Amino acid sequence: MGHDDVFEILNKPLSQKLMSSAIPARMAYTARDGSPRAIPIGFHWDGARFFLATASIAAKVRALEADPRVALTIDDTDFPPHILLVRGTASVEIVDGVPDEYLIASRRYVGDEGMPAFEQGVRGLYKQMALIVVTPTWAKLIDFETTLPSAVEKLIAQQAGGDDDGSDD
Repeated sequence: MGHDDVFEILNKPLSQKLMSSAIPARMAYTARDGSPRAIPIGFHWDGARFFLATASIAAKVRALEADPRVALTIDDTDFPPHILLVRGTASVEIVDGVPDEYLIASRRYVGDEGMPAFEQGVRGLYKQMALIVVTPTWAKLIDFETTLPSAVEKLIAQQAGGDDDGSDD
């Protein structure tokens, strides 16, 4: 998938709504033992990259350094569901203190009223954090109105007598 295609999807109003909601992303990655992991994690989207932060000693930091491939899912609880799927490459930087991107992301979940106490707590806890930056390389937005999961699209095409090329996106 080309860069322009990825950002066309990420710039759609529904994608923007999902990325600005108070729902955390689910990040999937491969652990050091080769097993899959999926975790909820707060994020900040700056229009080009996703920023996530965690403890510098977290197991996911070493896993992402070994294998930077990740997938993010951001969805809602509406019906029909709205789902933004993103694949990308993560880079990890250990930074002193608490990254601004972590605080920006946290404000969506904590709220303005709770931010002063939250910020004081995290600044007291973290002497360093890992700033994870995900550069998107693929994206798909599923709204169940104009876009569907690939398998459902294939079933509809088969029922209509269309060809199934067997590809999986």
